[in-house]
Amino acid sequence: MPGDPTFRQRDFRLLLLGQTTSQLGAQVSMVAIPLLAVVTLQASPLQLGLVTASGTIAFALIGLPAGAWLDRCRRRPVLVAADLVRAALLATIPVAALLGTLSITHLVLVSLLTGAARVFFDVGYQSYLPSVVGKGGLLAGNAAMETIRAGGQLAGPGIGGWASTLVGAANVVLIQVAAFAVSAASLLAIRTREPAAPPRPRGERLGTEIRRGLAFVVRTRLLRATLLTSAACNFAFAVASAAGFVFMVRTLGLPPVAIGVVLAFGSTAVMIGAALTPRLARRFGSARIIWLSLAVTGPVALLGPLAEPGWGVVLLVIGTATGELGQIVYSVTNVTLRQRLCPGHLLNRVNATMRFFMMGVFPIGALLGGVVGETAGPRATLWAAAVIILLSPLPLCRALRGTRDIEELPAWKEAP
Repeated sequence: MPGDPTFRQRDFRLLLLGQTTSQLGAQVSMVAIPLLAVVTLQASPLQLGLVTASGTIAFALIGLPAGAWLDRCRRRPVLVAADLVRAALLATIPVAALLGTLSITHLVLVSLLTGAARVFFDVGYQSYLPSVVGKGGLLAGNAAMETIRAGGQLAGPGIGGWASTLVGAANVVLIQVAAFAVSAASLLAIRTREPAAPPRPRGERLGTEIRRGLAFVVRTRLLRATLLTSAACNFAFAVASAAGFVFMVRTLGLPPVAIGVVLAFGSTAVMIGAALTPRLARRFGSARIIWLSLAVTGPVALLGPLAEPGWGVVLLVIGTATGELGQIVYSVTNVTLRQRLCPGHLLNRVNATMRFFMMGVFPIGALLGGVVGETAGPRATLWAAAVIILLSPLPLCRALRGTRDIEELPAWKEAP
């Protein structure tokens, strides 16, 4: 991977640096904030579901306008602003803990506002990458980005679990504050000049632009299929997220450090999967591997709910790690497909539309997972999520049947 010409570009390395630190901080907080809610604030599965849901509901509320607005401007200034806003908001958590005023309501509000900033970052980031690496370097660029970021993900859960025990979960959130600041500085250091946004058609309103993006996704068969598969995966993850930490803490009896280790195995699988994605795409086909990655790994996810205290935890580790591997291969190849075939002037709106539906189901899944966790228990919740993952590749399997490589597919065109 480091020998790839894309990896040797200075500006791409800066982008990697920012996202590596950002992901490290995010993974640390992914352990620290749920532990803060469950252990310190004694959150129930439903309350934990509310915290999780509030972090993604912004995609449903402002995702589509954000995509249309980003198609009108350069993306890098927006990405920098989003990083700085998230750093400032997260800094309020340790301050509130120090003052003794931290509550579930505070965590929900911070998750809600940082989620709004994340909307602009995530939508703009996927559209910004082609301007740094060019369309020819997208698969290698996406794979390298995920590999390096997974390095942060590998260390993050272990650091989060260990540091939460040592200094308290609230103080660990400061790691993510610093990480977002480094990400902003890395983006500012990039020299590649981003192309100016294409001029907006005269008299066209924001609502009209949003509808054009929606119509493009609805009319494009392959986009519809990827939307269904991605939404199903996200819904399943959201359902599981509401019960996962409760399952590990209360059912399996794992301490914070052990939870960090379990998550670190998943991150190791992410790093391996991202690094292997270009090779897998060459071996099985850059289009075929999109659905095949989920079809092969999905059944193994069924091992997770079978985990029991003691050595039975190994089943959770295997199920989680295999599922993470399949998801990262799917994510890298699916995003590359969209970046390669979508018209540039619609890319932000298409990304926003995909995110709107993909992330819009997340709060619904998190709340549903919380309700199921309260009534049927966390194990039943994890079973439901595993079954959804098992079925998720079916729409893409049908849409890409008989297609081996992305190059065989025609570029998508907007209807006149």
